[in-house]
Amino acid sequence: MAEGSRENIIPINIEDEMRGAYIDYSMSVIISRALPDVRDGLKPVHRRVLYGMLELGVTHNKPYKKSARIVGEVLGKYHPHGDSSVYETMVRMAQDWSLRYPLVDGQGNFGSIDGDSAAAMRYTEARLRRIAEEMLNDINKNTVDFQPNFDDSLEEPTVLPGKLPNLLVNGSSGIAVGMATNMPPHNLSEVADGTIAYIDNPEITIDELMQHITAPDFPTGGIIYGYSGVKSAFETGRGRVLMRAKAHFDVTKTGKEQIIVTEIPYQVNKASMLEKTAALVNEKKIEGISAIRDESDRTGLRVVYDLKKDAIPNVVLNNLYKYTQLQSSFGVNNVALVKGRPQTLNLKDMIRYFVEHRHEVVIRRTEYELQEALKRAHILEGYLIALDNLDEIITLIRSSRDPEVARGGLMERFGLSEIQARAILDLRLQRLTGMEREKIQNEYAEVMALIEDLRDILAREERRMQIIKDETLQIKERYGDKRRTEIEHSAEDFTMEDMIPNEKVVITISHQGYMKRTQLAEYRTQGRGGVGSRGVATKEDDFTEHLFIANTHNYLLIFTENGKVYWIKVYEIPEGSKNSKGRAVQNIINIEPGDTVRAVLNVETLKDEDYINNNFIMMCTQNGTVKKTTLEAYSRPRQNGVNAITINPGDRLLDVKMTNGDNHIVMALESGRAIHFHETDVRPMGRTAAGVRGIWMEEGGDRVIGMVCVAREDASLLVVTENGFGKRSSVEEYRITRRGGKGVKALKITEKTGKLVAIKEVIDTDELMIINRSGITIRMKVDDLRIMGRATQGVRLIRLNDNDSISSVEKIEMLDDEEVAATIVEEQIQDIENLDNPDTAGEAETETEL
Repeated sequence: MAEGSRENIIPINIEDEMRGAYIDYSMSVIISRALPDVRDGLKPVHRRVLYGMLELGVTHNKPYKKSARIVGEVLGKYHPHGDSSVYETMVRMAQDWSLRYPLVDGQGNFGSIDGDSAAAMRYTEARLRRIAEEMLNDINKNTVDFQPNFDDSLEEPTVLPGKLPNLLVNGSSGIAVGMATNMPPHNLSEVADGTIAYIDNPEITIDELMQHITAPDFPTGGIIYGYSGVKSAFETGRGRVLMRAKAHFDVTKTGKEQIIVTEIPYQVNKASMLEKTAALVNEKKIEGISAIRDESDRTGLRVVYDLKKDAIPNVVLNNLYKYTQLQSSFGVNNVALVKGRPQTLNLKDMIRYFVEHRHEVVIRRTEYELQEALKRAHILEGYLIALDNLDEIITLIRSSRDPEVARGGLMERFGLSEIQARAILDLRLQRLTGMEREKIQNEYAEVMALIEDLRDILAREERRMQIIKDETLQIKERYGDKRRTEIEHSAEDFTMEDMIPNEKVVITISHQGYMKRTQLAEYRTQGRGGVGSRGVATKEDDFTEHLFIANTHNYLLIFTENGKVYWIKVYEIPEGSKNSKGRAVQNIINIEPGDTVRAVLNVETLKDEDYINNNFIMMCTQNGTVKKTTLEAYSRPRQNGVNAITINPGDRLLDVKMTNGDNHIVMALESGRAIHFHETDVRPMGRTAAGVRGIWMEEGGDRVIGMVCVAREDASLLVVTENGFGKRSSVEEYRITRRGGKGVKALKITEKTGKLVAIKEVIDTDELMIINRSGITIRMKVDDLRIMGRATQGVRLIRLNDNDSISSVEKIEMLDDEEVAATIVEEQIQDIENLDNPDTAGEAETETEL
């Protein structure tokens, strides 16, 4: 016998057995106990309590029933666990300081915010709240799947239909095995608005949803201090929300100052908090408090801190926030079951899954109602046949031996189904009166109209979505309320960028790499041909190479001649006056030794996906190579920069422009030739590609001096020579060719004019900033220059001293009336200065005649 028993023993590895058993246990805890379902926001025990109460008939308009009766119903039918787990679940769903929108209406002692437990279940009574019935509506219309209960004797729902977005409005918390969830409650009105916004635009961003759902809304009110945690929670499903009590200062009739607390953070035990605060006061860790009193009553919470005479209320309150639970945090961890699997969800995910669930419920409800309507229409059709053949049917029934014979006769004679024949036999005689006959005909017409409407709902998704919107609006109108929790931004919410006004500044970068930003108002406008004002204090052999306007919140993409790109925010550039030298670029960005800045691109944002994928970076090198890449390839800033283009030996990066994919490109050589082609001639390439030929040039002796992206319809091309000559010409005069050609003459180069140094795209409202190698700056209006032929010599723009030449020409786009007004004032100042110095004014007039 013993030997036979041993034969039935199967040896197994204890590690495998423990591993398998623990995995089974953990999955049971995750799926069947600790985590809520994303669709109705309920754990199985909550779902069973609500469904059990519905089955018991304790709805909001029925009398209360003993809690023990309800717990027994749930235990016996659906939840075979301890009675305390069911009762405590029901108690929590009745506490208005635990749930933002309680689902159970309790009568009796259901505990307190001080941590007092509820009375025993034999003393308390309960029923469903009306809002809970919205979670159960249509459950008997085949809207959700049912599963067998623990002993297969009954069936229970796997999820509730849930008109209410319960997961968001009431939140959830639970500790599973290896994971946990902690989801805050939100305001129903806000969630309803966010849900409707999502239905209207499924591509809505989380930032746009946050305009509707601003932050969690706790049942105990209080203040959310700081918004960064809320934003993180909405975007990623995880974040730390800082909560503070709502407090104000008061003075008694005797002149004693007090701190009055009327709302405390969510899930804080008031009695425990006061006990710990008293201990801190006694230990002298918090000073300035003479007494603490809890004056809370049925009208609301009220905690009074009496202050000592020399105490400063603000200091005491800040210490209370620092050392007590008047300030606490809610660690958001949005983990819920999605199709039986735990997932971390952001705000949009939770709304999307709720809408998908409601969509399925509406479809299944409509299909159920359609089947019921078809069944009713079938019976009514039988009635109408009977009414049309009433005498014959009565004769047939009277002549039949029993109901079975009568039913068979009706089916055979009139082509009725068995259901119709039974219905006719069950018809009461009073239905044969004229008025009842008319009711049957009207009901049939109504049922047929209903069938048509239900079929239309099933055929059109937009109608189903409209139904979800209408039902969500009804929930909002019926149960929505104002926010209880206020939002107060903290210092952490404000970044350096928030503190800096987004205004226009002049960015200056010198040839030797000195950078600064200067207020635009420091530059004065002068007439064409003037001597100019001292613009930049530089070293003897240095001169300004880049000068342009940018907003302080913009990004600068700094390209070097070795083909690398670096990022910097405009406000991070050191500020300097017009006459200051600036700060070395090497001290601002991590530029490699021996490399120099060749081009700077002013970019509005690097976060907008649409913006960075539909704008392109066009680069050209000194030897005539061009390359186009999407801005997206340069949208991830790195402290040490990245390679922007592969530079061939003997070449260097010269210029960079941003295009929209449909611009015209003009490249110019110092010999005076220029080529005009469409940017589609250059296909987009990878970030490290070397590019393709843009313009043909003879080897040695010539080089590219600039590239223009023609982006404005009314634009003309400005070319400037090193000896101060320049002119405007129409873009149309530069005929369009394919890239890689020789181009056409842009300006007649002579010994007097010197070589070409700059080419710019300008319109009448632009202004020019011309800088020569000695640092002299002149600012002038573009509309002072008339448009002339492409091959002409042009006019003198600036008078140069001996051995001096132009180093840089930059345009300033006048974008609003305020700047134009400022320009007019500056011109008036210059006119006065010219009157004070008639010799200088005369020189300016002479040069203008040229």
